[in-house]
Formats: sequence, structure tokens, C-alpha cells
Amino acid sequence: MSTAVREQLLLRRRSLIISKRASGLRRLASFTGGGLLFLVACSSVLAVVSIFIFIIKDAVPFFADRGFVEFFTSTAWYPSAETPAFGALAIFYGSAMVTVGAVLVATPLGVLAAICLSDILPFGLRQVTKPVIELLAAIPSVAFGFFALVVITPQLQENGGAILSLTAWTIGGPFAVLAALVTSDLLAARLPYGMRRSGRVVLLAALGGLGLWGLSLLAGRLSAVEISSGTNALNVSIVLGIMALPTVVSVSEDSLQAVGRELREGSYALGATRAETMVRVVLPAAANGICAAVILGIMRAYGETMVVWMASGNTPKIPEPWYNVLEPIRTLTATIAGDMGEADHVTGSARFHVLFAMALCLLTVSFVFNFLSERIARRAIRVGRR
Repeated sequence: MSTAVREQLLLRRRSLIISKRASGLRRLASFTGGGLLFLVACSSVLAVVSIFIFIIKDAVPFFADRGFVEFFTSTAWYPSAETPAFGALAIFYGSAMVTVGAVLVATPLGVLAAICLSDILPFGLRQVTKPVIELLAAIPSVAFGFFALVVITPQLQENGGAILSLTAWTIGGPFAVLAALVTSDLLAARLPYGMRRSGRVVLLAALGGLGLWGLSLLAGRLSAVEISSGTNALNVSIVLGIMALPTVVSVSEDSLQAVGRELREGSYALGATRAETMVRVVLPAAANGICAAVILGIMRAYGETMVVWMASGNTPKIPEPWYNVLEPIRTLTATIAGDMGEADHVTGSARFHVLFAMALCLLTVSFVFNFLSERIARRAIRVGRR
């Protein structure tokens, strides 16, 4: 074998060895990078599991000592009394009450704002309006709490009836007009073609007048209402609804945008109006995403602490009657934040462990809502792919 051939074979062998080493290094780097990313992804899961274990460990002694009946069925909350009572039913009710109130404020306003952003406003104006709405999420919750305590509370206490009446007109007026526009448009579409324009005008006048008349009766009754304390469930519900607006608006608007122009253009091509297209085509197609937005808004309101602590009145009782939003209430988050500093951490008293029982209930509800929103979002993605 000649020297030149031998040198070529040596070079090929060296190149094969180098390529094998490089391939091994690449596989090792890929495996190491994948492992690190997997650990990073699992860190959040480990954090959630650790939180659950930590809370359950300190919540179990309370249930083992006091049971479940008093905690979930009694309204007697006297944790520092000589004979303590740990009935948290009124506190659970207060959390549910302000959460429902916040959803009633945030859902219609948020969905209507999302519709306006996705289908009504020009693109340039939408690019300015949406970031301004999302800026609400950047405001600290303690600032909202101060606003509720310093501004809304005294105004509700001094001019409660007038504020309720003005709020009814401010919120209900546009809703009444919008409902009259949509309803008259939908009903006029069923009339013969030659009667649609005149029928739409007549229906709009009749429905709009009926809605404004009912709104005036409601506003008249609200103007006679007297509010004894401005720190109540209504105050907290309004502020929590404003805090949940960015979440509802952003997720709902993304869901409406995901519907696509094809469905809208197909509906317009079949002769549908903008109202019919929005009500019968776009909203049903985006229903799953809007439901996910509402659930995320519920989670935002249910887990809030500072606002309810500062502006709810912190009274652990069920209002009389049960739907009276003008009464002070108390929530789970405010109870945990307010009582944790007074509970005996050293001896592990029942007052200390009951707060962990509340935290476990709060965490469980949040986990269930998060699971529901995730399932609804996945369902929306599957429907969109079809």
C-alpha cells in the first residue's frame, strides 16, 4: 500500500472519529438542554404541589379536632372568644357574594368592550384603546383599595341613592339602547323585504321607549335608597369588577378575533346584518373563549385581598335579606390576611389552623376554576381546528 493511500485512510479515520465525537457532544448538549428545560417546566408543578402539601399539613389538625359541620354550616365566627366558634359559612357567603357581583359588573362591560374592539372600532383606534384598558391590570390592588375606601365609601354613605340612580342610567341606558337596536334588527329581518326599514324604525322606537321607561322606574326606586355604611358588598363588587375588566376584555377580544373574517363575510354574503352576524354567528363561535375569560375574571375577583380587606366592612354575617349588597360582609382572603397576625403560631391553636383550612378551600376553588378554564380553552382550540 502506497504512502499516499495510507495517509488518505488515516485522514478519513480521523474525520470519522471527530464526527462521532461531535455527534456525541451534540446529543449530550441536546439531552442536557432538554433536561434543564424539563426541570424548569416541572418547577412550577413542584411549587404548586408543595403549596398544597404545606397548607393541607396545617389544615388537617383543625378538621381532625373540630370536624367539618361547624366550619361549613355555622355562621358563628368568634375565634378569640373564651369558648371559640369557627363557623365560616358567612365568610364563604361573603366571598361568593362579592365574586358574583364583580362578575355581573365585569362580564357585560368586558364582552361589549371586546365586541367594540374587534368589530366596531377602526384598527388604529383599537391599537390605542386596548393597551389603555390593559393598563388597569398594572395598577396595584392597594391603590384600588384606597380608591374604594377614600372616594367611593363616603360618596355611597352620603349620596348613595343619587349615585345608584345615576349608575343605573349610566350603565342601563346604553344597554337599553343597544338591546333595542339588536332586537329590532333581528325582528325586522323576519318581516317582508319592503317593510323592513319602516318596521325596524317602529320596533326600535317601541323597544327603546319600553326599556327607558323601565329604567326610569328602577332609577326612581334606587334614588330613595339610604346607605348606612359605604363599606359594603356593593363597593367591593364595583371595584373588583373594574379590576377584572382587563382580563375579560383581553381574552374575549382574542376569542372574537380568532373566529376569523370568513364566517363574518359568509354571513354578510347571505344577507345578514352586522347585528345578526354578531349575535348568531360570531358570539356562538367565540362562546368557549368568552366563558374562559369570565372564569379567569372570577378567579381574579375571588382571590383578591387588599380591596375586600379595606372596603368590605369585615363583618362576618350573612346580609339580611341575603341579596342585600348594601350590607358589610367578610371574605376568606380578608379573614386570612387580618387574623394571621393574631393567631398563635407557636402552640398551633385552632385559630391558627382554621386559617389554613380557609386557605385550603380558597386554593381548591381556584384550582377547580383554573381547570375549567383550561378545559374550555382546549375545547375552543379543537372547535377552531375543525
